[in-house]
Amino acid sequence: MSNVTIYSTPTCHFCHAAKEFFTENKVAFTEHDVASDMDKRTEMIEMTGQMGVPVIKIDEDIIVGFDEDKIKELLKIYSKTKQRRPVGLRCFVIPVCPLSVSEL
Repeated sequence: MSNVTIYSTPTCHFCHAAKEFFTENKVAFTEHDVASDMDKRTEMIEMTGQMGVPVIKIDEDIIVGFDEDKIKELLKIYSKTKQRRPVGLRCFVIPVCPLSVSEL
């Protein structure tokens, strides 16, 4: 069984589509909300060099965006139906400014 991790945000519809895909295909996954977890956000940026979500890690392979065909290939999910979702779609994380309004 593959080790699947998704870095996502609550407002990213491509993240929701990826998680829905995993659930529909009975794929266990670990989720990290990079909108609220700064350590995981930093980990994701260091891993990929960018701030797009979802970032999906399947064992040692990293996918930026929701690419259903690539995920199926890595997880060895074979079906006769065509891909339902567009390829490689992603949202961007808006960085949170560490300064408070009073410091500006």
